[in-house]
Amino acid sequence: MLKICRTYLFLLSGFKQCIILQPNAHTSNKSLKTLYLIGSALIYLKGPKFLIYVSGALSMWGDRMWHFAISVFLIELYGHNLLLTGIFGLVVAGSVLLLGALIGDWVDRNPRNKVAHASLFIQNISVTICSIVLMLVFSYKKWIEEIWDGWLTVVCYTVVIVLADVANLASTALTIAIQRDWIVVITGYNRGHLAGMNATMRRIDQVTNILAPLAVGQVMTLASNVVGCGFILGWNLVSLIVEFIFLSRVYRIVPALSVKPPAMEHQKESTSLHLQEISRIPVCLHRLRGLLSTCWEGWRAYYRQPVFLAGLGLAFLYTTVLGFDCITTGYAYTQGISGSLLSILMGVSAVAGLLGTVLFTKLRKACGLVNTGVISSVLHLVCLMLCLCSVFAPGSPMDLSILNMGNASDVGGMTGGHQKHGYPLRGGSNQPLLPDRSSIHWTNNTVLFENAPAGTEPESYVSIILLFLGVITARVGLWSFDLTVTQLLQETICESERGVVNGVQSSMNYLMDLLHFIMVISVPQPQHFGILVIISILFIFTGHTMYFLYARKGNSSFIICAFD
Repeated sequence: MLKICRTYLFLLSGFKQCIILQPNAHTSNKSLKTLYLIGSALIYLKGPKFLIYVSGALSMWGDRMWHFAISVFLIELYGHNLLLTGIFGLVVAGSVLLLGALIGDWVDRNPRNKVAHASLFIQNISVTICSIVLMLVFSYKKWIEEIWDGWLTVVCYTVVIVLADVANLASTALTIAIQRDWIVVITGYNRGHLAGMNATMRRIDQVTNILAPLAVGQVMTLASNVVGCGFILGWNLVSLIVEFIFLSRVYRIVPALSVKPPAMEHQKESTSLHLQEISRIPVCLHRLRGLLSTCWEGWRAYYRQPVFLAGLGLAFLYTTVLGFDCITTGYAYTQGISGSLLSILMGVSAVAGLLGTVLFTKLRKACGLVNTGVISSVLHLVCLMLCLCSVFAPGSPMDLSILNMGNASDVGGMTGGHQKHGYPLRGGSNQPLLPDRSSIHWTNNTVLFENAPAGTEPESYVSIILLFLGVITARVGLWSFDLTVTQLLQETICESERGVVNGVQSSMNYLMDLLHFIMVISVPQPQHFGILVIISILFIFTGHTMYFLYARKGNSSFIICAFD
């Protein structure tokens, strides 16, 4: 693989030298134009932007495959029970919430190439080792369960969850380093170029979000879980080599990446204070105090940012059930929507997200960055009004009379002698999981049963149509707004604090995401989903209100450390 990459770069260099030679007098204008286009294309292929796009695409593809596969693997391992999946989600969210500031501080304090290479290595090696453990568990599960009275199985589960969590933390560090820092430097702090790179990276993310789970899902469907683990293992090893080479080349051809500003004054004072007291405090307590101090300073730095309200507003948008996650797709299934139709709707949603990236680039040029966020916020809220209407539209299962614990005890939402447009998901604990052995349909974030019980369709599909119409159209404004806040964070945050502030932003996002799962646990029945929709819209409205307050304060004249 290393030889192939070197050969590729050598050929591009040779083509470039041939093309820039002066043409003879008999060369036609058409030939000159063709040579110029070929030369420009080859120069672009050797440029840092293209290398970052390819590296990002490989990384995102691997992440999407892994996130989809690990959820299914954990369900399969624990007898088709969601316990391991729930524990994994809690561990991942909690670790980023607690360690986000420390990860960002580590990104700030170390050279860019070391941060990128270390994050890349830790992420891919963790996934590789985790895949090997999973292959062994799937292959020798019965034998492992007999050792140590079944405790070896618990050890294996723990190792899998810990390694998967380490991979997610490393992925967070790599995202902060590349998408929040490297891109800003590569574009030369040019706002137009920065907007273009942000939009392109988001388009790559949207495409891989659909295609990568489908790819690994097909491998698992046509072969087995063991083969699926092997496929992910091989992908990560190849991706590690290619990404390492490409990121190293980007670091070499962009000299500005090797220059980092010194630590901020408050960081220097804090370090000096620690050095003065180190002789009076035990080493372990000193280190713990240092970690806590770093977290505290990170959150303080986040609060001090002029773009604080915009970042907090973006975090509030994570407390919602109005997206294509397992919550919304599961609810849609209870309303008679098949898994195949849900897959189509997810594809349409991805297209809407791509349109949002196009809208962002157009609005930024025409209206400016801050105004783009205002317009995107309004568009997002207007589209979500369709979701609010769906709560009260014909066919809605909304029924507040069953909120008491006695009536809500039935899993399927069956109350006494009547049912309100919901049906249980049938399938016992021994239900096979893979599609070629059962009637389950793969989707991006969940596994849904394809054969719904007969005669349980809702009286009307108006409610569910309005819900998904609102969710899909809202993606345009949502992704445009997300890109707006992302670029505001890139432009506004001083380079010396870029990592730690974005680490805290990731922590806030995970915190608000946890709240949305707590909401679902509190009111889990399909008849309660309307309440979740209303609460979600309130959180989203609050988030956009924070952004409106930020825009009103006149923050269009940024306090920028690096931008002119």
